[in-house]
Amino acid sequence: MGLEKFICSLMLIVIGVAHTTATSTVDYRGALSKSLVFFEAQRSGKLPHLASLSWRSSSGLNDGSTENVDLTGGYYDAGDNVKFGLPMAFTTTMLSWSVIEFGKKMGSELHNARDAVKWGSDYLLKASCHLPDALYVQVGDPDKDHSCWMRSEDEKTPHPVYKVTPSNPGSDVAGETAAALAAASIVFRHSDPHYSKQLIDAAVKAFTFADKYRGSYSDSLSSVVCPFYCSYSGYQDELLWAAAWLHKATRNSSYINYAKSLGCNPDSDTFSWDNKYPGASVLLAKEYLLQKNQDVSEFRGHAEKFMCSILPNSPSMSVTYTPGGLLYKMTGSNLQYVTTASFLMSVYAKSLRFSKQTFQCGGMAVNPSLLREVAKKQVDYILGVNPKGMSYMVGYSNNFPKKVHHRDSSIPSINNLSGTVSCDAGFEYYHSSAPNPNILTGAVVGGPDPNDNFADDRDNFAQSEPATYINAPLVGTLAYMAASSQH
Repeated sequence: MGLEKFICSLMLIVIGVAHTTATSTVDYRGALSKSLVFFEAQRSGKLPHLASLSWRSSSGLNDGSTENVDLTGGYYDAGDNVKFGLPMAFTTTMLSWSVIEFGKKMGSELHNARDAVKWGSDYLLKASCHLPDALYVQVGDPDKDHSCWMRSEDEKTPHPVYKVTPSNPGSDVAGETAAALAAASIVFRHSDPHYSKQLIDAAVKAFTFADKYRGSYSDSLSSVVCPFYCSYSGYQDELLWAAAWLHKATRNSSYINYAKSLGCNPDSDTFSWDNKYPGASVLLAKEYLLQKNQDVSEFRGHAEKFMCSILPNSPSMSVTYTPGGLLYKMTGSNLQYVTTASFLMSVYAKSLRFSKQTFQCGGMAVNPSLLREVAKKQVDYILGVNPKGMSYMVGYSNNFPKKVHHRDSSIPSINNLSGTVSCDAGFEYYHSSAPNPNILTGAVVGGPDPNDNFADDRDNFAQSEPATYINAPLVGTLAYMAASSQH
């Protein structure tokens, strides 16, 4: 009996060591590649033939027809079939920033990253084509969509279209659209100068509209954007964010003067599709650190206050960490806050290293290596270095969520099941205990709870639903980690 116990214990030790070794070797380059495949799965419109994603087909080919405008293309935000303008624009901004900041570290994936940006920016150009009279900000009725479980390809009736106008303004969504177009213009400045100019011209129009006609789209379109993507933070953050990106894209100092004239307090411990303050602070602080532009010096303090609010052991930390070490902010789709925070830490670490700077969080010294290490631990947790040994990126490693809350992933491909799956009939697949038939490669889901627990269940959308704005900032951070791990 004693020998059996010894052998059993020895086996457990070996298994444990093997598990630790396997999960500690993180393939950032492979994860980067997969993270970009996810954006292909989220595409609406006429799809090119993609060997990496054979189970999706074209959808939404009549989008905009009810308003006699072409609104085909763009991205579905998450596991549904609605095109929400605010998170889509933020996704495009963050994909663009990922390329601008870390594109040189992306290797062969740079082309795919640019394609992901362009799929978003092409759509935003279409949505902006009627400015200054209208900005189209949503395609699809979310209440009707959420009452159905259908493949995007099966939705043949034209979707309703929603817009903001001078009399029904949306400074938040217009500001984010301006930021996205401006950021994308930088991505294509050298590879496609004509397209880049189109983007910056549209960005200026969107910004002028956002500034001139002040108001929140949550008021103008409350019945269709709330509670899904209400602008809870207001629109001042988007005006600041847009001004920061327009300055970076044009080098026109009037945008810095505008940003400072807003007089808003950009301190926050959350960077997301809703709250842009930390992102704007880091973007502007970078310019002070690297180019010694004194006009933006005040933003360094705001950027570092954000860092101090999220760093473990900081005396001013205002977020929590799970027992397994994951930054934890909110129960719904928490990994979105993890990927944005990790991205900002990576950007700031790079900026501090180049400028040979450090800073203090009270009595705690913070250097580039510390920021990078904290960001790395968050990325590693997402990719499986966690108490459950589960990757929260679909298709990465062998242990990942199999029952993702995603319509197209959970219903057999139209290439294998050609008949229409109706609104109600689709719920057969929603309630199925079987894994999704189509692997949503690269998708990062909402993630575990405050105790590192995760229920792989389609009905558990707070944990099992992916979103483009979870993945977009992770693209840049993965490129940074892949390059750093080679040194």
